[in-house]
Formats: sequence, structure tokens, C-alpha cells
Amino acid sequence: MDIPKILSKRYPGAEWTLDGDSYSGLTWLSDGDAPTFAELEAVWAQVEYEVAYEAVQKARQAAYQSESDPVFFDYQRGEVTEQDWLDAVQAVRDAHPYPVDPSTIVVEPEPVEEV
Repeated sequence: MDIPKILSKRYPGAEWTLDGDSYSGLTWLSDGDAPTFAELEAVWAQVEYEVAYEAVQKARQAAYQSESDPVFFDYQRGEVTEQDWLDAVQAVRDAHPYPVDPSTIVVEPEPVEEV
């Protein structure tokens, strides 16, 4: 769990310091109570997903500009087919897949054995 990442994402503008990597090193300087360790733990998976999603967005943007945009311009000039351009876009998507949102994961209950 990355406490600084959680605090910056979920408590923007809050003031705090962290001595070390553990919750015991957290000093809350803002008004109000500091979030509890359990509260931080509860949002960690979602924060981790958001950070990974943002990284994929940036990677895709760069890849579109360098890989598929030139093919699009070639397509506009009639030098390649529309399918060539669409394939280049799909190649970027395939190379940079989005992470799975943990809030969409449905955990099936374990089947109960009948006696």
C-alpha cells in the first residue's frame, strides 16, 4: 500500500508528513482527523487502479501520436487504406490495455457443500 499516493489522490490539499513507509509515521497537519489505516486500506485498490489507468492513458496518447497518427495522415492522402489506419489504432490499444477496475469485479460466493 502506497500511503502518500492514497493521501494525494483522496485528500488533495491536505497537509501531512510521513516518516518512513508505515501508517505509524503519519503526522496529520490539516484540520480534522487523519484517515484511519483501515480507511486507507479500503481505498488502496481503487487508487492503484486509477494510477495505472492514468499511466495507460498517457502511454496510449504518446503511441497514438507516434504510431497511428502518421498512418491516419497517410490514409487521408490516399496512400494507405482506412483499415490500415484502424489496424494501427487497434495495435496501440492492444499494446496498452487498460487495467481492470476493481469496483467492477464480482466475487462469486464459494459453493456450499450439502451434507
